[in-house]
Amino acid sequence: MEKPVLLEAKHLVKEFPLVNGRKKQTVHAVSDVSLTIRQGETLALVGESGCGKSTLGRTLIRLLPATSGTVEFEGKDITSMSSREFAPYRRQMQIIFQDPYASLNPRMTLRQIIGEPLETYHTAASRQELTKQVGALMDLVGIPREFMNRYPHQFSGGQRQRIGIARAIALEPKLIVCDEPVSALDVSIQSQVLNLLKDLQEKRGLTYLFISHDLGVVRFIADRVCVMFLGMVCETGPTNQLYERPLHPYTRFLLEAIPQPDPNLRSQEKQLLSGEIPSPVNPPSGCRFHTRCPYAKEICSSQTPPCTDRGERQVYCHFPLA
Repeated sequence: MEKPVLLEAKHLVKEFPLVNGRKKQTVHAVSDVSLTIRQGETLALVGESGCGKSTLGRTLIRLLPATSGTVEFEGKDITSMSSREFAPYRRQMQIIFQDPYASLNPRMTLRQIIGEPLETYHTAASRQELTKQVGALMDLVGIPREFMNRYPHQFSGGQRQRIGIARAIALEPKLIVCDEPVSALDVSIQSQVLNLLKDLQEKRGLTYLFISHDLGVVRFIADRVCVMFLGMVCETGPTNQLYERPLHPYTRFLLEAIPQPDPNLRSQEKQLLSGEIPSPVNPPSGCRFHTRCPYAKEICSSQTPPCTDRGERQVYCHFPLA
């Protein structure tokens, strides 16, 4: 049985004004993106740097205002809500940032960092109750309680990310945007943090939007994958299906670029992408990938590809791979 939809974006657009000298331009960061995130699942957003993954994640939870389009959370359109109307939904949507060094206030103790959202939403009745709740959250993420009065600089990178996770789950949200949460960590620490995220998801019924460029990490943690290129979705589908048989040429190139641990496989010739990534200030017409796609035909440069359903998968390509 399919899980109910928690969040749904419809034709979402996010643009930024850019002043270049006297010339006003527009950065087309997210263009006509539609996607759904179901309760209790992990949907991964993948793509090259600059493709709009983080911008999309922040727009979905209203850390950035949408230029157009809608986002519905539990069936309610949150894009048109006033700040006061949106306040009850804010605590349901949290974010874990990429850089555990920059995302924590260096002047605040661990107790203050984790306790701040609890104080803001008055979920702790007293100082004693606040300390108790902070201690329980520290237990959940594996930070000893005796470190409660330490400052961020006294912790390692992995510990700091655990603190960020504790802060994100403090208000018992339903959706957490994980914005490259392990990319700044040593490989030996990454698996610990990923396992923690999976454990918390199971214990608390969390839903994740997991943003990453590391396809190995994504395969481990994601239920479904959404591939982006230059602000637009290329392909969406269950993780195993997408990895085993990509339907969009760009997805195939991304997967072929994954380093192979087997030395015999490394020597195999791979087809590499040619050309530069187009600018989001002046994206190409039609399919935005057509300038780098070896399978492109005339229609690809003039018409935006429609969404084609292939079972549980959706692909935006005029000529999907077999």
